[in-house]
This record gives sequence, structure tokens and C-alpha cells, in this order.
Amino acid sequence: MAKKIQAIRGMNDCLPTDSGLWQYVESTIRQVVASYGYQEIRTPIVESTDLFKRSIGEVTDIVEKEMYTFADRNSDSLTLRPEGTASVVRAGNEHGLLYNQQQRLWYMGPMFRHERPQKGRYRQFHQFGVEVFGLEGPDIDAEVILLSARLWKLFGITDHVTLEINSLGSAEARLAYKEQLVSFLKTKESALDEDSLRRLESNPLRVLDSKNPQVQEAIQDAPKLIDCLDEESAQHFTGLCERLDKLGIQYRVNPSLVRGLDYYNRTVFEWVTDSLGAQGTVCAGGRYDGLVEQLGGKGTQGVGFAMGLERLVLMLQTLEQDKNVAPAVDVYVTAMENSVELYARQLAESLRDNLPNVKVMNHCGGGNFKKQMKRADNSGASIALIIGQDEVDQNQVAIKYLREKQEQKIVAKTELVNFIGELFNQ
Repeated sequence: MAKKIQAIRGMNDCLPTDSGLWQYVESTIRQVVASYGYQEIRTPIVESTDLFKRSIGEVTDIVEKEMYTFADRNSDSLTLRPEGTASVVRAGNEHGLLYNQQQRLWYMGPMFRHERPQKGRYRQFHQFGVEVFGLEGPDIDAEVILLSARLWKLFGITDHVTLEINSLGSAEARLAYKEQLVSFLKTKESALDEDSLRRLESNPLRVLDSKNPQVQEAIQDAPKLIDCLDEESAQHFTGLCERLDKLGIQYRVNPSLVRGLDYYNRTVFEWVTDSLGAQGTVCAGGRYDGLVEQLGGKGTQGVGFAMGLERLVLMLQTLEQDKNVAPAVDVYVTAMENSVELYARQLAESLRDNLPNVKVMNHCGGGNFKKQMKRADNSGASIALIIGQDEVDQNQVAIKYLREKQEQKIVAKTELVNFIGELFNQ
């Protein structure tokens, strides 16, 4: 027997038992972004390596340790996309979508990072994100946060996520702050781990984001970036907080929140949860006003967020908020004798023609009544249509309820479409 080939570590199959939940999550996301007037953009999963080095920053875990990078046959360096924002900006620049324009965009698809696989975090994972261009005020920052908050409401997890926000200010304010921070960190060098020492000169703000408890304890008294903001950034942050207050969005200002990507400025935010064990980030984003120009376009403001769908799906399962997932089948059509198989098939096609939103499955493979009813029950259908020679002769269909305690009904063939339509509100 040939050796079985298995999936690559950290790249998982989505089986039929889970695909219904994924479809529910994806359709809910599509419904919400449409309600805010956002349009979908789809970008390739492979991009020039330079795109991510220039946008994310070379001194980041993603670029240094996690990207899937390879040389193609022309010796060009290519990378499987590790995140979505840089690709959207590249596409916007390339196709003239951004300069002197306002765009509200969204994307959804696979990303790739060579991380240590763990529950809710994989090497191939899926992200949903929104990106807005050409708007500079705190009103649009509030809108993207509101959009994410609406998703939590629809998924029934509002009480299990907490919004944390901060401001990184302008590039000039950050430069001045970095000098203060480096001076402070040098007094704590003995308590810093290897990663933090390496970042001390190249990217000191990332030290604030360290997950090492010893480092976090050492930097408790570090100067706060939010205390060093330029006046315009401070007003912007105040404007955002005022809007969130008036719109009823609860939040916590986290002065240590800096985000892991170099392109952020001003507003940064994360939705975090402790419902999956240790506190984890469910959704994160912020403002990146310099990224478009950094990637070769003309200066354009940008703000957005991304969320990992694997972690969201896991959260819905953990909190048992997956009850709204529709069954794969609504109606199971049986054929109790070989002579009525074609009749049953024609009946099912008629239902599909007239009720396209009702999911109809035909029994195949023959078998007695007991076997067919077992298959019908296992399909998850609400009802089974029982068709034998008697039903064909009398132009009738027997309706058996599979999920409710109701008496079996007999319905005329001519009334079947209306009966099924009313049953499923179609």
C-alpha cells in the first residue's frame, strides 16, 4: 500500500462538519460590510518580497522569522502574503484607486506565516479586513471600530471582547519619544530578553509589545507615548474617544499598545478576549497615513483592521454561539421503490426551480424505509418527503417531520411548492 500523504503542518483542512460554521461567519461578514457600503477587493496570494519588507518593516518577527519566501524560476524573490493591507495598498496604487479618492474596501482570504502552530493560530490562516483610504478624521476611525463591534453583536460575543485603544502620534512625535524610551530601556538592560535587546536600537517601541512577563515588569514605569503626542494627534485621539463614548462603545486606553507592524501612526486598537484561555487578540488595526506613499503612491490617508477567522470560529465554538448555523439540508427526498426514483428526482428539481433558497437532497443508492429514514435524519433535514408508488398514483407526497413531534402529513403534488415555501418562509 502506498504511503499516505498528509497535510503540511499548520495548514489544515476545513471538513464538512465545520464548513457550515465557516459559511455562516463569512456570510455574516459580507452582510455587515455591505450594510456600511464597503466594496470587496481580491488580491493575489503571492507578491514581491520587497512589498512586505517595505511595508511591514524588516525588523519585525513577520519579516525576520515568519514569511514564506522563495525564488521563482526567474530568480525573483516572491512571498506568500502574510497580511492583507500591503497587498491592498499595492493594488490601489497600481490601478489608480487611491490618490484624491475615497475608498472603503474589504477583503477575505488565506494568509501565510511560519509560526509554531497552536489552537486558533496556524501557518495557513484566513483573515478578514477592511481598509479605508482618503479620509483623515477620527470619524472614520470610529466607523471601522463600529463595524467590528457590529460583528460581535451579531455573533453574540459582545460581552466576551474588550476594546483597547491608543495613539502612536505623528512620525515626529514618535521620533522624540523613541529617544526618551531608549534612554529608559538602557537603564533596564539587565532585565531585557534577547529579542528586546536586539530591538533596543532598531525598533524600541516593539519592546513595549513584549509578551515576556519579566520584560513587562521591567518596563512598567517606561514613559508613555500618549503623553508625548503632538497637538494634532492628541486632538484626533480625543475626537475618537468622544465619538466612542457617545456611540456607547466601551474601551480601555492601553498606553503599551503599539501593534506589531511598522506602518501604523495615530490610532491603533485591538479587540481582545480571555475566553480562549490566555488573553488573545481577536481583531486589530489602526491608522497608516504614510503607507501609500511609502509603497510608491501619492500621500493618502489610510485606516483599517484585520481579524483572524480561525480564532473567531474557535471562539464561537467555545462559547457555543454556533447555533445559528443553518443545516446543510432542509428537505430530504426519498424514493421507496426503484420505479418512483425518477418521479422523486423530478419533484426535487421542481422544488429547486421554485424555491432556490431551500436546500433539497435526493436519496441515492436504494434501500428499505428504515435505511432511507436513517439517511434522512443524519442529513440534518427538517422534513423528509416519502414517495412510493401509492403517492405517485394519487399525485400526493407524504411529509415526515424529523425535528418536531408532528403527525405525518399528506400533501397534494400541486400544493407541495407552496407548502414547502411556507414551511421555510420562502
